[in-house]
Amino acid sequence: MTPAPQRVSCIIPAYNEAPRIAAVLASVTGHPLIDEVIVVDDGSADGTAEVARATSGARVIVQDENHGKSWAVATGIEAASHDLILLLDSDLLGLTGDDLSALIAPVREGAADVSISLRGNAPKLWQMIGLDYISGERVVPKRLIGPPEALRTLPHFGLEVAMNERLIAAQARIAVVRWPEVESPWKGSKRGPWEGMKADARMLGDMFDTIAPKHALTQIRLMRQLRVTAADLIAAQ
Repeated sequence: MTPAPQRVSCIIPAYNEAPRIAAVLASVTGHPLIDEVIVVDDGSADGTAEVARATSGARVIVQDENHGKSWAVATGIEAASHDLILLLDSDLLGLTGDDLSALIAPVREGAADVSISLRGNAPKLWQMIGLDYISGERVVPKRLIGPPEALRTLPHFGLEVAMNERLIAAQARIAVVRWPEVESPWKGSKRGPWEGMKADARMLGDMFDTIAPKHALTQIRLMRQLRVTAADLIAAQ
């Protein structure tokens, strides 16, 4: 007997994304492969939660203070009903239902243990090597994300590199899914050039508080070795 497909909980951490989150939710809510949608508002001051609540099919959890992405995802995992987690950033541009299907399918169909997006505006180097190792768009079983109490000890933006350590330790098969029409806006376009540069610097600081800079290169090398091939993905369809 063919096992039933795994059910999917989508977790969207959001901080001051009122102008952008509605477009993301429009692609996510009602998607046939997504069984629940959880938005975790991480102490926003711009009405992000109100915009999310206006979308039918999304559950909104509000944190009174800004604790950072790692903490917000931990809160979402505690609320999630299903084992397979779709993590999405809340500011994506150009996201469609087809993009979501492409990201979810390799894991639901057993061709991979994890899938990671490669957006159209990812850095050129990531495009060349075929991996964005800090992409925020992933489909991951809960066990490979880590327990919520551990996530809450991470720096604000230490989540992805900490998760990578678990993927590598588990020798998880990784599907890289190209999203050529999807973009993540530069922080400077949202906050202004100076604030954007400071936000990028804080993000890098959090990453390298979680892993040493030279270890990031090791992560990239090992994750590339764990990628499943295009032939594997086709065979699973």
